[in-house]
Amino acid sequence: MPINTGNIILDKSFAFAIAIINYCETLEQNRKFVISHQLLKSGTSIGANINEAQNCESRADFIHKFKIAAKEAEDTKYWLLLCQQADNYPFEEKLLNDLSDILRLTNSIINSAKKSM
Repeated sequence: MPINTGNIILDKSFAFAIAIINYCETLEQNRKFVISHQLLKSGTSIGANINEAQNCESRADFIHKFKIAAKEAEDTKYWLLLCQQADNYPFEEKLLNDLSDILRLTNSIINSAKKSM
């Protein structure tokens, strides 16, 4: 059951983490352990950092946490693109689409937070 906090980025990043967990299980069933491990770490870290930013100590800390989330999203994008292009890897296009939405929102939040400093 997806969460609904009313905070779009929290909800999207949480739902994405669940989708990544499920996708990594599929990768592991196909014995793609190394990529699965990398994807699991980066794909779930996005939401963890966004969640942590909700209780930040300062605006600078908030921006820093979101920048980490953006970096993790870029790492996740890399691993997903590898899966998309590699032979004999299952791939789910929806993951890249959802990740694009998260990256767009994350970058928008970073830019807005910087402007209000």
